[in-house]
Amino acid sequence: MTMPIPGSEAFSSRPVDPDELARSLPSSLPVHSVTQEQIDALDPLTYEVIRHRLWSVTDEMGEALKRMSGSPIVTDANDFDFAISDELGQEVQVGLYNTMLVGAVDLAIYWTLRNRADNPGIEAGDMFLCNDPWVGGGLHQNDVIVYQPVFHDGKLFAWTSAIAHQPDLGGVGLGSFSPAAQDVFSESLPTPPVKVVREGRLQRDVADLWVRRSRVPMLVGLDLRAKIGANNVGAERLHALIAQYGPDTVKAVMKRMMSDAETRLRDKLSALPDGSWTATGYQDQSHEGDRDLHKITVTTTKTGDRLTFDFTGTDPQAGVINCTYAGMRGGVMLALLPILANDIPWSAGGLMRCFDLVTEEGTLNNATFPAAVGRGPIGPAWLTGSLIAECLSQMLDRDLELGKNVQATCCGTWDTAVIAGLDERGEQPAPFLSIMMEPMAGGYGARPHADGVDTGGLFCIPMGRVPDVEMTEFLYPVLTLWRREVPDSGGPGRHRGGLGASIAITPHGTSLPMGLVLASAGKAVAQNAGLSGGHPGNSGLDVVARQSRVAELLGSGRMPSSLEEVGDTLEPGQNYASSYLAPGEVFAMTWQGGGGYGDPLTRDPEAVVRDLREQKITAGAATGVYGVVLADGRVDPAATAAERERLRGVRRDRSRVAGETRGKADLSSVKRVDDNLVEVGSAVACAHCAEILGDTGEGPLALAVYDGPPTDAGPQIIAQATDYVDAPVVFRQYSCPSCWTALSSAVVPADHPDRAATLGRLTVTAG
Repeated sequence: MTMPIPGSEAFSSRPVDPDELARSLPSSLPVHSVTQEQIDALDPLTYEVIRHRLWSVTDEMGEALKRMSGSPIVTDANDFDFAISDELGQEVQVGLYNTMLVGAVDLAIYWTLRNRADNPGIEAGDMFLCNDPWVGGGLHQNDVIVYQPVFHDGKLFAWTSAIAHQPDLGGVGLGSFSPAAQDVFSESLPTPPVKVVREGRLQRDVADLWVRRSRVPMLVGLDLRAKIGANNVGAERLHALIAQYGPDTVKAVMKRMMSDAETRLRDKLSALPDGSWTATGYQDQSHEGDRDLHKITVTTTKTGDRLTFDFTGTDPQAGVINCTYAGMRGGVMLALLPILANDIPWSAGGLMRCFDLVTEEGTLNNATFPAAVGRGPIGPAWLTGSLIAECLSQMLDRDLELGKNVQATCCGTWDTAVIAGLDERGEQPAPFLSIMMEPMAGGYGARPHADGVDTGGLFCIPMGRVPDVEMTEFLYPVLTLWRREVPDSGGPGRHRGGLGASIAITPHGTSLPMGLVLASAGKAVAQNAGLSGGHPGNSGLDVVARQSRVAELLGSGRMPSSLEEVGDTLEPGQNYASSYLAPGEVFAMTWQGGGGYGDPLTRDPEAVVRDLREQKITAGAATGVYGVVLADGRVDPAATAAERERLRGVRRDRSRVAGETRGKADLSSVKRVDDNLVEVGSAVACAHCAEILGDTGEGPLALAVYDGPPTDAGPQIIAQATDYVDAPVVFRQYSCPSCWTALSSAVVPADHPDRAATLGRLTVTAG
């Protein structure tokens, strides 16, 4: 574990008490505040009008940034976000773009109020720039925030902020991803808050210093000005709102928005039984050359109207797969916003009052300086969010109404590929660098009542988009051979996970090899877990076809459609690697779909036929995973029933049973646990066959468990775990030992914690 450098704690984020922060501000920085009586005096109509106006301001800020930016990351993929915060930095309204950033924006403002109020001061017309993940604002150095104080009558009234991922900010690796990094000194330089605009004027010395570090300085410089412009739009609209309704009324609405969001979330939590749920996930490899697995674990406890997320037991920081406290908090918000607050206005400052974080410093998702954090948001922070989502889904699945928000894990990670080289298509060769944004089309997880959305996007970016293929080929010297959904990539289940997809490119318009940097997870151990017996989605896979036949095929007028067509020398890309792609070679990336929900053998056979007809699954999966037999393209009911019974027999024959069942339960009056389990008094029983599997205490349930090769999960497991890690990886399935319904299905390390003691129950009973 990397030891912190003395003095680095001055730049670390910490939980903040807004009241204490307000008391600590210097007298030279007066703030505009309102009383509780003013908040309570708001009439409902005025409140709703101003609330929606504030929402529209963030949308307008987003449009301003997109129109001014030249980066496809912003203009095509929507990887950015905005916020309007109150005078103390609490987020009043956030955008519907990259929601992980919501967990970091306020931390940067808190830090600035504590450390910049005296020197160099916080004044009207100022804007600050920051890409220091230990301060906040973003989750790794490529997340760059520009934020400004908004003053009214000489008092600090609010803050606006604009943040986006930059394509490259220097460092050893292309796109600032250094797969071999062991500390931050091999990555892009973290910059604590610096005043980039003073009295309304861009500080040219700071701007020049900022863009000098980048391999694409024009894009970074343009994005800097775009963020400044977006902040200007936000401030102008806020001043107009204040002029129309008065500062006290606008500020009262801002405070009320946060308190309303807090109250509504607390009410929702209060309606659920108290309990505790644990989820554990892994990142395969931590840096180039590593072959280990690295664990993040969380126990989510709901007591009354409050949540606690306890990450005790998470592995020490390692390689590039670390995030700071800001990243961990961003991961929590990734899950909390869509699952618990999907019907609550996203006033994040109020929502974040409803949970506590318990974490050890120096771990994967609370790394201390100078850990390498380049993979922060798309590695440990994303996995943190997926594990929180798994816990929250288990909590909500007990309630039929709130269970509509339950969702198996979505695509699970971001498959990073950066290409860079020399574009020789113009009169003068020019350098280029591109982060491939196609994995924005990830598969969504299945729900208790619906399949996941195929290539529907990313859980953390509700308004994300994939770039246009023609625009990519226009901007960069590549030819796209295919970009398509991948059959079987969605996790099998009673409801199927959404499909992932793949893309293949070859250099076109350059005579020189281009650099290729890879950074991903989910090749050995699944990142896209299913729920209630649903299987995980596909494993990721990156492949380079060396000495390919692509030029010959294209020359003959044939467009290749598979790797087998283009070459015999297929080189799997490691999770973390610095490689190259030469002219005449092909790079193919397959990213992940979502996890399934429920036992695949309970899926409606007609849905399987529809999937087969629409090429969502293959014929092998229809029979081998779902147990559906067709005759003349239609379901053969008798043969399907027999095949499903045979597959349940396979489960019986290959599994070992731990514990003893206790007979049959009366299912006339039960409490739902999930798709397969119910509580009958103090007993836990199978909802399908009524077999009593145990009680609601802390003892293990009587379950059948099977450990086998990962490919037993289905044809979606396309990568070989042994290509990436040394630890044994298995397909682990828990089943009812009476009817052999699958209760839990996962691709995990062989030493993954046993779920028999916690599956389908509360470990803290209702109070």
